[in-house]
Order: sequence, then structure tokens, then C-alpha cells
Amino acid sequence: MPKLEYLRNVVTLQLNEKRCIGCEMCVNVCPHAVFQMDGKKATIVNHDGCMECGACARNCPTMAISVHAGIGCVTAIIKAAIRGTEPACECAGKPSERD
Repeated sequence: MPKLEYLRNVVTLQLNEKRCIGCEMCVNVCPHAVFQMDGKKATIVNHDGCMECGACARNCPTMAISVHAGIGCVTAIIKAAIRGTEPACECAGKPSERD
């Protein structure tokens, strides 16, 4: 199966590898296999595949991951395709916050 990509080089996903404890939560919750384990640390292997859902950041116990989650670019692209308009996402919004 080919890797899914949305918009190249616009994803807000960031990983602080120094904070990563190797719990594998990001690998387990990411719907698009953006992360994989490299030894005892997570790494980003499909950055452009991130749909900015925020599941990884919300489930990271050490807050090693940040992403501007919300409506996300993919949702904006899908809605625009349905409506026949240009995508309008909230990429400038606030980063995801923990509950």
C-alpha cells in the first residue's frame, strides 16, 4: 500500500527525541504509520502522512510530540473537494493541548 500524503512540507508535527521514553504510544495510535521505533526511541518516518489529528500528542506521556491539531488540513481538503471550493484550514491555530 502506498504511503498517504496530504500537503508536502506543511505538517506541524514535531518530535523531541530527547523526551521520548520509548513507550510506543505514538506508533500504536497513529492511523497513518507516521512513527516507528528506532531502538528505544520513536522517530518520524512519514512526516507528510500526518493528518494532524493530535492522537500522538495527546497520548504521549512525556509531551515529546507537538502538533497543531484541530480541523486539520486533510479535513479542509476533503470538505473543499466536496463543496468544490479552495481548502481553508486552521493551520495557524493553537497547538494541541492536553485535557
